[in-house]
Amino acid sequence: MWHGPAVRRRKLGEELRRLRCAAALTSGEVARHLGWHQSKVSRIETGRSGVKPADVARLLQVYGVDDPELRALLEALAGAADGRGGQWWQAYRGLLPPQYRDFISLESQASAARTLETSVVPGLLQTPEYARAVTRAALGGLDAARVDSLVEVRLARQEVLRADPPLELSAVVDEAALRREVGGAAAMRRQLRHLLEAAQLPQVRLRVLPFSSGGHIGLTGPFIIFSFPHISDLDVVVIDHLTSSLYLERREDLEAYSAAFHTVEAQALSFKESLNLIAGMADGV
Repeated sequence: MWHGPAVRRRKLGEELRRLRCAAALTSGEVARHLGWHQSKVSRIETGRSGVKPADVARLLQVYGVDDPELRALLEALAGAADGRGGQWWQAYRGLLPPQYRDFISLESQASAARTLETSVVPGLLQTPEYARAVTRAALGGLDAARVDSLVEVRLARQEVLRADPPLELSAVVDEAALRREVGGAAAMRRQLRHLLEAAQLPQVRLRVLPFSSGGHIGLTGPFIIFSFPHISDLDVVVIDHLTSSLYLERREDLEAYSAAFHTVEAQALSFKESLNLIAGMADGV
């Protein structure tokens, strides 16, 4: 069990070790070349300590890595793992708990996300009105200003769907989440219509898991799988709890959750059938 930064430190270290070995260099040779102690290289590769983006850039230079996208990804992971990098969500540090900042960091760096939602509409597809109602229900007692700020964060997160390149989102949503009138009937109709619009984006694949599918593996709870460009070993499963998030990155965990997502996709309605069902709900049919 790991929290977000530890996952990224360990995975980043493993990738840097792989690149060093591919360059046929020992850790001692790298340390001498950079004027470091060998223990620093070891701590970075085992994930026991963080590494600055500038130091990652120096390591990649030594290893002869010139792919700009790979270099940018690894440097960004280094900054995120240590809370550096000037990302937009750092402006909300006083508002967002660390595990939420970790989640946003992963989401912003991922190339694809597969999510099963059983209770609510996926955050990346929520309207402001729906997001406000969900926030108030989940975090009762917050004043209006804090609720507004959290909704701002939710909407800012959605920019990943319009980035270049955009996040590829595959979402399976239980019919129960679409039937629940979060924020009232009128707000829910607007949310459903928004889903129909969002589903037209080429980077969004939305499917509904209908009541008629009966029992399914998703009854154990929602989850999201983040995948990253270039390095499949960076993939991670995130499971949210009321007060924390669980990050799973062992290969067997990734395989199990990938198989679970494949299973619920097979049980879900087709894309066209899903949109027809959502449209019917929006029209009150």
